[in-house]
Amino acid sequence: MLMIYILLTTTIPSILLALAFWLPAISPAAEKLSPYECGFDPLGSARLPFSMRFFLVAIMFLLFDLEIALLLPTPWAAQLDSPHPPLIMVTAILGLLTLGLIYEWAQGGLEWSE
Repeated sequence: MLMIYILLTTTIPSILLALAFWLPAISPAAEKLSPYECGFDPLGSARLPFSMRFFLVAIMFLLFDLEIALLLPTPWAAQLDSPHPPLIMVTAILGLLTLGLIYEWAQGGLEWSE
């Protein structure tokens, strides 16, 4: 039985590695070869102005992504003997983030083009 497990755990990954090596296109498109950095063409001039809109959207993404880290303990906090203080804090965090999102939306900070 152990020999079957060892055979399967070596054969299946070997087959998948061989398929992953041979199935992709030999000559990928130019779009796949060029890196995408900061919302501008990386092959052009380095003296172009930086896209502030891209920067603001990236910061907003990080802000709302960090919100998840703040909300991760919520299921455990809800099981406490007194769950009200942590749940009030979670509600306050969600309320502030919702107000910030509404403000950014109203100011047009989520629009990519003008």
